Amino acid sequence: MTVRYRMLAQDNARWDGFTFRDGDIVISTPAKSGTTWTQMICALLVFGTPDFDGDLDALSPWLDALTQSHDSVLAALEAQRHRRFIKTHTPLDGLPFDPRVTYVCVGRDPRDVGISSRNHLANVNAEAFLRARESAVGPADVSEIPTQTQTARELSARDHFRQWMLDDTPVTEHLFSLRFTLHHLSTFWEVRNSANVVLMHYDDLKADLLAEMRRLAQRLDITLPESVWPSLANAGTFENMRRNARLVPESRLGIWRDNQRFFNRGVSRQWVDVLDDTDLQDYAARVTELAAPDLLGWVHREPVTTPS
Repeated sequence: MTVRYRMLAQDNARWDGFTFRDGDIVISTPAKSGTTWTQMICALLVFGTPDFDGDLDALSPWLDALTQSHDSVLAALEAQRHRRFIKTHTPLDGLPFDPRVTYVCVGRDPRDVGISSRNHLANVNAEAFLRARESAVGPADVSEIPTQTQTARELSARDHFRQWMLDDTPVTEHLFSLRFTLHHLSTFWEVRNSANVVLMHYDDLKADLLAEMRRLAQRLDITLPESVWPSLANAGTFENMRRNARLVPESRLGIWRDNQRFFNRGVSRQWVDVLDDTDLQDYAARVTELAAPDLLGWVHREPVTTPS
C-alpha cells in the first residue's frame, strides 16, 4: 500500500486509475532539485530533437497537481502516442511501482534547495494559484491543508532557510522543507540499485550534461544518432532553457509573477553567501537526524561537519 501525500499543490491519490504503459518514465524529484530540467532532458531523448512541438508541461504533465482537473490530465496522457514521461513531486513510497516503468530522481545539495525554494515561492502569484486550484478541484479542502504562516516574500533568505530547515510539518503534508527533501531522496536511495530506478545528481548535470544525458539514454534504452548529441546537449543547458518560454510550467495559468524568474539562477553553492557558521552547525545537526550518512555524503558531495 502506498503512502498518501496530500498537500496544497498535489495529491498522490490522483495516481489511482492511471494505467501505465510499457516504457513509461516517471520523473519524481524533490521540489527545486531540477525537475523541469529533467523533463527537458527526457523530452530531448524521447523525441531525439530540440525541435519538438508543444509546451513541456503538456508533453510531460504533472499528474498529481491540483491546478488541473484529474479527468483532463488522465485524458491527455491517454491520448499521447509518444513515450510518456510524467512529472511528480511524490516520493517513491507514494507511487505505484511497476517494473515496466523507469523512475528517475535527481538529488541536489539541500542547502541550495532551501535557497532556491525561497526564490520559487516568492515568485508565486498566490491568488492566481488558488484560482486555478479552485477551478480544478473546488475550494472545499483548502482549510484542511497546512500552509506556512509567513510567506517567502516576507522573510530574508537566511530566515527563510532556517524556517525551511527546521520545519517539522509531516512529509505527507508539505513539499518545501529539508525534512521532505531528504525523505524523498531516501525513498530512492534505498532502492537505487534497482534495474528501473535511476538516481542522478544536479552537480553532475552541471559538470557534464552530455555525459549524464548519454547515461540516462542508456538506462532508458534509447539509441540516437551520434550526430544529434551536440544539439541535444546544447538545448538542455540551463541558459538555453531560461530563454524558452515553452518550458515554464503552468505559465498559461498566470501562477508566476515573472515567468523568466522560474529559472532563477540554477547554480550550486548559493548557500555560501547566505548561511553563517551557526546556521551550518544547526544544519549539520539537523541533517544527521533526518537521513543516513551514506545518502548525506552522496547528496552533499562533501562531509557536512560543524564549522571550526
